[in-house]
Amino acid sequence: MPFPRPETVDLLVIGGGTAGLVGAHTAAALGARTVLVERERTGGDCLWTGCVPSKAVLAAATAAADARGASRLGVDTGEVTVDFARVRAHVAAAIAAVEPQDSPASLAEAGVRVEAGSAVLTGPDTALVAGRPVRFRAALLATGAAPLVPPIDGIDAVEVLTSETVWDLEELPGRLVVLGGGPIGCELGQAFARLGAEVTVVDGSDRVLGPEDADAAALVDRALRRDGVRLRLGTEGTRVEPGLLHLDDGGTVPFDRLLVAVGRRPRSTDLGLDAAGVELDEHGAVAVDEALRTSNPRIWAAGDVTGKPYFTHVAGMHGSTAASNAVLGLRRTVDPVVPRVTYTSPEVASVGVSPAEARERGLTVRRVDHGTVDRAVAEGVTEGFTSLVLDRRRRIVGGVVVGPRAGETLGELTLAVRKGLTTTDLAGTTHAYPTYNDALVDAAVGDVRARLANPLVRAALRAFVAVRGRLRDAQRSER
Repeated sequence: MPFPRPETVDLLVIGGGTAGLVGAHTAAALGARTVLVERERTGGDCLWTGCVPSKAVLAAATAAADARGASRLGVDTGEVTVDFARVRAHVAAAIAAVEPQDSPASLAEAGVRVEAGSAVLTGPDTALVAGRPVRFRAALLATGAAPLVPPIDGIDAVEVLTSETVWDLEELPGRLVVLGGGPIGCELGQAFARLGAEVTVVDGSDRVLGPEDADAAALVDRALRRDGVRLRLGTEGTRVEPGLLHLDDGGTVPFDRLLVAVGRRPRSTDLGLDAAGVELDEHGAVAVDEALRTSNPRIWAAGDVTGKPYFTHVAGMHGSTAASNAVLGLRRTVDPVVPRVTYTSPEVASVGVSPAEARERGLTVRRVDHGTVDRAVAEGVTEGFTSLVLDRRRRIVGGVVVGPRAGETLGELTLAVRKGLTTTDLAGTTHAYPTYNDALVDAAVGDVRARLANPLVRAALRAFVAVRGRLRDAQRSER
């Protein structure tokens, strides 16, 4: 029996996470006949197992920590108890509130047809969608990434938790061991400790948050320990048996549950990439150029499947860029300025050139410790700092913010980096006071004042002021 004649679509989107959702919405808004295929549920990791649930549980953990520490402000709360069932209910409510934005109904309203099932590429411009042939003028791969489970001896015999399955916990673990001291491990480790679990974080590096600024990582290390998290750094797990993790330094760590947070791998298998002529890189990610085009000129890719930074905001921007390029025939390239935030307490927010790299390159770093920031002093939370990295023309090329709501300050800093703003631009802009954002302005003002303090500049200014004074005196005498 011959196959039915394949349907033709302008853009076939494979994957309903952030990159796929934004890409599909963008294409439909541009007038393209768009079909999105999702085999599980639209919304992806961000909605169901990432951004939304993690920030909801962090909110509960922060509330518990703030209640315990309220006495420093003269507020006594008595013993703080955590009802984990109600915490879970809060997380579920947050997901339910956001879900309609990412639903098939929302997509349909925007003009996107959603197909439930799998899509497999069968040629350079063809695919099987839920078993039916489809021809596409362009396609967008947006299948995301999955948590990586390290090949530790015995780990397969234990029901490990990952960033995807930790939300299925019905009871707070008594003892939680976290493999990995990166952003996910630190965020969840601190959250569960604040909720009442005994938490141990294990990482082979000699510090947490390895890629981040060393001073920022040191503040997070201190905060984790203050919240009761045990850190086993510079050692790795070598063997797992039920309830016990063996380390390469000869030690052991008992656990009730084991959470693995050591990285992610692109979901690039079972997509028919060979048949479509789509190449992978050495890490198994879909290889793309700066315009997010794959080795097949009809196919683009965006989000975690490309191995680009694993952030929802990157996936969203790349999804929009890829869809625009695919539908309109453009060659818009991805924005190289990528902000990132680790949502520990304190938060760590970074963008652009790091202070360590700046020192290697001979660039200027202006730092303001939050002990001089009035809002931080008023709230009694002065542990933190803001650093600006400046090039020789005093343009802001990077920065780090550590403190409460650091991610909220990062937006202005990212815009400054992207637009090449100078410290004079920042210092000359009126900012609301008092905020934690004052540190950003203070760093810019500090740089401007440092330049004015240069002996040559001061001499020139004195001479200018003196000449101007004499001219004004002469004008008055002529009257």
